[in-house]
Amino acid sequence: MTLSELSLRNARRQAKDYLVYFVTVVMAAALLYSFNGLVFSREINTLSISMSTLPMMIAMASVVVVCVFGWLVAYATRFMLLRRGRELGTYLLIGLENRQVARLFFLENLTVGGFALLLGTALGGLLYQALRAIVLTLFGLPYTFAFSFSLPALGLTAACFALIYLFALHRSRRYIRRARIHDLIYVDRVNEGAVVRTGRKRRRAFAVSIILGVIGTLLLMAGSSIPGVIGAGCVIVFLFGFFHSFASGVPDFFDRQPARKYRGQNLLVFRTLTSKLATMGTLMAVLSMIFTATLMSEGAGMVFRGLFAGRAAENACFDLYIGTADDEPLSQDYLDYIQENLPVEQALCYSIYQREDSLVMDYVESSGEDYYRYFDRDPVLRYSDYAALRAIAGYPPVELQQGEYLIHCRAYLEEHLADYTRPISCGRAHLTLGGVYTEHLLQNYATSNGARYILVVPDEAAEGLPVFHHAYAARTASPVTEAQFYDLYDIHYRLEEQNLTRSYDEIHTKAMEEEDAAAWTAVTVFPLFFLALSLTMTAATILTIQQLSESERYRRQFALLQKLGMDHREMAKALRTQFAIYYALPAVPPVLISVPVLLKLAHAPEPGVMVGINSPGAIVMISLGIFFLIYAVYILLAYTSLKRNVLPK
Repeated sequence: MTLSELSLRNARRQAKDYLVYFVTVVMAAALLYSFNGLVFSREINTLSISMSTLPMMIAMASVVVVCVFGWLVAYATRFMLLRRGRELGTYLLIGLENRQVARLFFLENLTVGGFALLLGTALGGLLYQALRAIVLTLFGLPYTFAFSFSLPALGLTAACFALIYLFALHRSRRYIRRARIHDLIYVDRVNEGAVVRTGRKRRRAFAVSIILGVIGTLLLMAGSSIPGVIGAGCVIVFLFGFFHSFASGVPDFFDRQPARKYRGQNLLVFRTLTSKLATMGTLMAVLSMIFTATLMSEGAGMVFRGLFAGRAAENACFDLYIGTADDEPLSQDYLDYIQENLPVEQALCYSIYQREDSLVMDYVESSGEDYYRYFDRDPVLRYSDYAALRAIAGYPPVELQQGEYLIHCRAYLEEHLADYTRPISCGRAHLTLGGVYTEHLLQNYATSNGARYILVVPDEAAEGLPVFHHAYAARTASPVTEAQFYDLYDIHYRLEEQNLTRSYDEIHTKAMEEEDAAAWTAVTVFPLFFLALSLTMTAATILTIQQLSESERYRRQFALLQKLGMDHREMAKALRTQFAIYYALPAVPPVLISVPVLLKLAHAPEPGVMVGINSPGAIVMISLGIFFLIYAVYILLAYTSLKRNVLPK
């Protein structure tokens, strides 16, 4: 049998024995190809000016992903080298030279990588179509399946794979070329040493690591760059200190409490676990760091998605909106351009007024909700203008009864403002609250329809009130184009040059708001989820490889237990318990760190934006759900395989 034939046979066996690893490498190739396809897609990049930054964002994420997958391949290659050390040493023993054995190992792993790249590229083509469909849906465009093959995307993916595999295999090849027979045969007996050996040092390290973990989490919640960097450093030290002290402390804990050691199945479960965990402190810490980064990436992606969607929903309620930044009337230049270029179906020029006092604003501030004063006094809108704005936005009409006023506000203020019972004075009129409405009405800024809320009063009650600013809203027969939007901004810039004291006007179009939200969602959320998915698969694969590598030892262990009288149900329960603890250990600290940080991050945007499915609580639950769904797939695959192979029939 030639070396090439032997390499091919070993490659087939390797792919079978490490199926989870092979599938993950295939998925890595698919992810890289699909996202590279987005980078080189002219169709995607021409959807919006903002999409021009997508290639750079994906490239930055790809650098991290290539490094992560490179570490996975290097780790798996090294792990397989350790497991096959006796086989490779035997090749030397029967007369093969070191360089021949190194070439054999190199070729068989390169073969596995080549097949993974081919399968991943085919799968990546389908995954690219899924990403393309999502992007087109974000922009409100129809999707039709069209098979496409991107040669640049394939070339970049192949280059990444070559870099990953050549680096990983070069190290293994160099090791084998220099190894002696004794080194290879006994290489699998080399374990990670316990860093913390004495009980006193272990307890101190554990206590200090917990304190650093709490401090690091609080600093990450601060939201600033320097405290964030310090906090990340504290979290890293916490994870390494925690796992080294915890893993090496488990055997000592049961030695000092023998009653617990022999209770139920504790001896079997923890003896098996400690034989691995006591020598895996560093690896567990690294995997826990990866899981923390995964949850942060997923959560940040959800926050950005909610931020863009929430702002767009509020700002896109009118096909066109222009608000002046002071009490100067809307320039005739705007109106002339609109009349000549836009198919307006219904439009309104109106004014935002201010009351004599700020009673409602004071009440809003005292309610405990976040509120920033854009106005000195309560903003006011005439009822006739309000009715026209509702018609332009497509909302059903509302009635205003004699002696009443209405409040239109952001949804998060509805509950508090509905309880406001104090009458207000507006001119000579004394009015009581007649209702609260919360449809989107562009209420984000000082130049919009009230910052977060506005009082709707009878027309006669608004007579004589000072004007805060003027505004224009319109419904058009067709969307305002990107070129028309920038033409309107050119008018503003020209007016600003003519009058240096004029403040900044606010211009919104429904089409541009939705397009920007879609573009920025793609530019930020896609790379973050790309990164999160890659990190999750890498860490879960390494955990699974470690667990499945013990199949033979588990088989002998359970065969002996069966002879000693343990029934199948008890053995299955012990195996499930071992699995639960093994996979939970690196996942629990990231959850405890990430949940408060993500909650703080989700509360960072302006109030009223993160609501509904984008609320902080929902974002945390969805992020955890996505993470544990992917994690559960690996756990289920590993448990099913191990249960089938190690438990006696």
